[in-house]
Amino acid sequence: MIVCEPLALSEVKLLRPKLYHDDRGYVTEIAHDKQLAEAGIFVGFVQENQTYSRKKGTVRGLHFQKGANAQAKLIRVLRGKIFDVAVDMRPDSPNYGKHTNAILSDEEVVQMYIPVGFAHGFCTLTDDTVVLYKMSSLYAPSSEGGIYWNDPALGIQWPVDKNDAILSGKDEKLPLLKDVSPLVW
Repeated sequence: MIVCEPLALSEVKLLRPKLYHDDRGYVTEIAHDKQLAEAGIFVGFVQENQTYSRKKGTVRGLHFQKGANAQAKLIRVLRGKIFDVAVDMRPDSPNYGKHTNAILSDEEVVQMYIPVGFAHGFCTLTDDTVVLYKMSSLYAPSSEGGIYWNDPALGIQWPVDKNDAILSGKDEKLPLLKDVSPLVW
């Protein structure tokens, strides 16, 4: 059984799978199409990626894919802890440019569902963090985009100082929200 909890932007949800414990540990169902559909999530995931971040303070994102390759994502932490963020990028949405966030960790086995139309990023809160995410569309370099993680217009209270954040060269060069053309989803 998966319990679904909407976040501040109700389209983004936390999924809490039931853990079945015994003296060996636990077992749980992470993705169950029927249970996800009952929670209002009608997504067929077609790709699964995993990231490993060596250092606390690593920031990945904020990324999205647009057009026919737009992606819904299901995020889960296999080891460590992250500050996970979703930003509404839908131009006609009353929440355009607003964000929601949650702490995900390997201890809670909680997942974040991010629908099409949102940018996604996270900051590691521990060293040696492993994140797994499922996507509803295959990665397509020609459709990728992003916004700068620390854009003041977004108002995200990241748990790392701008000077201490560890970013890829590509993420350091992402544009501000105001410089991103309205997207077609």
